[in-house]
Amino acid sequence: MVEQFQDIAKKKKEKEYQKYVKKMTPTHNLALNMLKAFLVGGLICTLGQVILHTAEVMGADEKTAGSWCSLILIFISVVLTGLNIYPRIGKFAGAGALVPITGFANSVAASAIEFKKEGQVFGIGCKIFTIAGPVILYGILSSWALGVIYYILLQLGVTG
Repeated sequence: MVEQFQDIAKKKKEKEYQKYVKKMTPTHNLALNMLKAFLVGGLICTLGQVILHTAEVMGADEKTAGSWCSLILIFISVVLTGLNIYPRIGKFAGAGALVPITGFANSVAASAIEFKKEGQVFGIGCKIFTIAGPVILYGILSSWALGVIYYILLQLGVTG
């Protein structure tokens, strides 16, 4: 008899817990999230295109215009991260804020800001590479591997 009451109490607790979980779990509207990501990512890319076009109109060649575009987008991303605006943009837009150059700059700057209280060397100096380190490492490693493959193919006369 006591076991029956314990089972009933246990099932009641489980139902209450499930209700609580359902109540607290955020619901996501996939179509709306995709639209927000598309719009914000598109705005970032449009800004980049405006910077490119402006630099070319001012007389820069294509390569120089691309460099200016990268620098300006990184600068804007880092400033917005420092002002705690970029994280809000990221929360709103999700993957749309992860347009490679601005998203990467945000993640590096956020790491530096988060650990600045630990000092210049062990805080900012080390933790800034929390995100950037693996990207740099695997970028260099994959470039080296592809270079070796390309060299071998050249020696075999497959490419020219």
